[in-house]
This record gives sequence, C-alpha cells and structure tokens, in this order.
Amino acid sequence: MTETTFTPGPDQSLEFRDALGCFGTGVTVVTTNTDDGPAAITVNSFASVSLDPPLVLWCLAKDSNRFDAFSTCAHYAIHVMAQDQHDQALQFARNGFDFSHANWNTDEAGRPRLADCLARFDCRLTNVHDAGDHLILVGHVEKAMHRPGQGLIFKRGQFGGFADLI
Repeated sequence: MTETTFTPGPDQSLEFRDALGCFGTGVTVVTTNTDDGPAAITVNSFASVSLDPPLVLWCLAKDSNRFDAFSTCAHYAIHVMAQDQHDQALQFARNGFDFSHANWNTDEAGRPRLADCLARFDCRLTNVHDAGDHLILVGHVEKAMHRPGQGLIFKRGQFGGFADLI
C-alpha cells in the first residue's frame, strides 16, 4: 500500500481531489426555477448547519455552467437521491436544463420537486459566502420530507450504495 503525501496547491489539484474523493458522500440534486424554466445540478457538497433555525448548506462551483441559475436564486429544493436514482443524478450532472427524464412538479414557490427522492429540503436562500473557487449557499428550510430507502453514495468518482443489512 503506497501512501501519497503532498502540499495542496495549483500543481497538486488532482492529488487533492483524489484525497477528497476518499470521503464518501450522499448525492443530492438541487433544483430551482429560472426565467428559462427549471434547472438542476447534482451536488455532493451538502451539509446540515443548524436545527434552530433549520439551515442547510451546499457548494456551487464558480465555473459551473449553471452558476447564474443558482448563485442568486431565491428558492430551491435539495433532493437526497435514492440508490435507484443513479441515472437521474447522472443525467442532471451532464445537463441541468433537461427534465424530460424526470418525474417532477412545482410547489407554490415555483421550486421544481423531483419524485421518489429519499428526502427533500425546500429552501429559501439566506446567505452566500465566497469560498475560493466555490460559493457556499445557506438556505433556510421551509419544508422537509423523507421516506425509507437506501441512499445514493458517491466515492472516488463512482456512484454506489450500501448493502442491505441481514
């Protein structure tokens, strides 16, 4: 087993990304409504911030082709994807403006809501923080839902899940 040690910097960005990829995360799809229709982005940088008030965060790359759609949106929904939603998460990662493959509707605030996710957090944007090549978006959760099921996981560049407990 070979260990790689390095100092993160511009010349080591791939090594740094590989090291970060060792941490498995859940997969979310964030959706919002734009003047041109619904938009989605697949994200694994999601975290809870506070229970009171109910706050969550996610991170948006500044070089994303969906930056304009999400950096100033007033309302959005964060969907925790189920293991069987792998294809949907991958399609939204490739094209966030094509919803033809998804079963969805909108809520009273115009947020696109994807069907069959494990959990959903309907948010109102409250804070945006500059963080290097990303923005940290903090949302106040106005409504939430969840259901039983297995979540979709992303680790070392691959999607997967947990085996059933026996």
